[in-house]
Amino acid sequence: MSKIFNIEGRSFFFNLLFVVFNLIGLSMVCMGFHDNFEEYKVVLIASGVALILLTSFLLLIFRGRLLMAGFSRVIVGSLCIVSGLVKANDPIGFSYKLEEYFEDGALAYRIKEMFGMPGFSLEFLIDYALILSAFICVLEIVLGVLLIIGGKIKTVTYCALLMMLFFTFLTWHTANCDPSKKFVDRDTYSMSDPMAISKIEEIKVNKEVTIHSKTADYLVVDELKSPQCVADCGCFGDALKGSVGRSLTPKESLWKDLILLYLVIWIFVAQWIILPNTRKQNLIFSLSSILIISFFAWVFSWIFPILFGILVLLGALWIVRAGGKFFGNYFGSTLIVALISLSFIAYVLMNEPLKDYRPFAVGSNLYQNMHNGKVGIFKSILVYENKKTGKIVEFAADSEEFKGITDWDNWRFIRMSTKIIRDTQLPSINDFDPLISLSDIGKEELKMKIIQNGLKSTKVRGLKMKDILNHSSFEIPFEEFNLIDYPVENYTIQDTIEIEKSAVSDISIKDFILKSPNIIIVFAKDLKRANFNEIEKFKSIQMNCDKNGIPFIMICSAIRSEINAFRKKFDFNVPVFVNDEKTIKTVSRSNPSLLVIKNGIVKGKYPHRSLPSFSWLNENILLKK
Repeated sequence: MSKIFNIEGRSFFFNLLFVVFNLIGLSMVCMGFHDNFEEYKVVLIASGVALILLTSFLLLIFRGRLLMAGFSRVIVGSLCIVSGLVKANDPIGFSYKLEEYFEDGALAYRIKEMFGMPGFSLEFLIDYALILSAFICVLEIVLGVLLIIGGKIKTVTYCALLMMLFFTFLTWHTANCDPSKKFVDRDTYSMSDPMAISKIEEIKVNKEVTIHSKTADYLVVDELKSPQCVADCGCFGDALKGSVGRSLTPKESLWKDLILLYLVIWIFVAQWIILPNTRKQNLIFSLSSILIISFFAWVFSWIFPILFGILVLLGALWIVRAGGKFFGNYFGSTLIVALISLSFIAYVLMNEPLKDYRPFAVGSNLYQNMHNGKVGIFKSILVYENKKTGKIVEFAADSEEFKGITDWDNWRFIRMSTKIIRDTQLPSINDFDPLISLSDIGKEELKMKIIQNGLKSTKVRGLKMKDILNHSSFEIPFEEFNLIDYPVENYTIQDTIEIEKSAVSDISIKDFILKSPNIIIVFAKDLKRANFNEIEKFKSIQMNCDKNGIPFIMICSAIRSEINAFRKKFDFNVPVFVNDEKTIKTVSRSNPSLLVIKNGIVKGKYPHRSLPSFSWLNENILLKK
């Protein structure tokens, strides 16, 4: 068997050539479906498919399955290690993405729709999102290593195939999610629940809500809802966005998974003839894998994936030779790779991601990250039919060709559409705006000059806005403007104005934070679950900040009653401001954490488990220019 099915097949040269052209054909098909190559779509797809079919047939004739499977193992295995590591670097961030998918209107709606199960839900998994996040990261890394070293290849291949089918379904759902569609969602309410009474009242006025069944104890309601579309699948965490400026689009993520699924299928059809690696093969496969990992390390501007790849591959190979009776096998390899991966995950969970790709990372210029968005470019397309020839013609509304038409009697208007030349790109930071309601201002906040001046001022900066669709104008405070709520295709800014303070109920300290020479901020995404075992260290830093005239504040997402209860419990009298929880989650994964900002630049970020002393901060950050 091993002589018949060797890596060379009937001709190593020809099989290598077939493998290369097979991968070229695969690339051509992907390019054909990409928007950037729309002009050559038919040619690229037809040529690519023909090349894939021809080379696949020749690989079978020349017995090159093993060689193609070898290339596939290295590519898929390396990507699994990189993908698993990048997510393991920020398992909490990945768990947030899983929570999005587990929402009732996200992935579950596909099951409701496809199998006619309106009562199906994945929301019970939200509580286990972090555990699942860690499990998926470890699984990817372990499968990647075993694919490369050829361990338990049949079991690994089945696992890899199932994993890729699941990921492909996930990215297909993301790429094809239509927020304008409706699906039937079925919820059950206890009759003692106030929501049941509310739904009964709603049914009277809302045709999209109907009673499925009703008993003395329970009310079952069917309701038409819109899907919750996830914009980013989270395949590489924040790494791509933080390194190259954007994540993969849902469509690109789908094609990435289709490519990997295609390669896994090659491994699957060759699994019966794949033998464990020889020493020479381990050397070739491992070095090839490190080269691929190195490429991604360069893309992500992070050298650690190379070191991690070497560590898990050497660890897996070493345990096979030195593990003795119980661990000198591929079970031992699985165990040691899992332990290395879990140790890394435990470290980042106790601290912060080893490599921070978020817009609040140390060294980030917050002002620049709030203003690095790009306004979208849109073109109006007018579609006309020539009455004489019957030809349908599209004109750009501002084109000379359209302006030059004089024989309008010969043209019949059909429709107008908008072509997106460039999508609107939101700034990296678009929802950071810590504020306090005027009614919530207490004695701690009143000590701050920014609050004193805010209360004295009778007017604030504002914008006069125009609603393009409704042809109406309105005024808003400058701090309330953002591109999410007021997209440029629907709203225009007419003028900058001053607004009477009577129209303002909050004071924002965003500009104060950005302009402060030094400011120290405690961030807590959830006051009830925050770990303040090191509260005395926080107090010590605050006391020294007060002595040195350095602003020390806290930003959280709690309501004022929770804030007052927190202050009383810990006797921690600090000015507290409120921001959206999602933003605070982006700032730091630790709950709580400490940030040091100088002139709008993040100079230090510390989880609650590793808080520095004020003297260290003063010497190493605050006094440095």
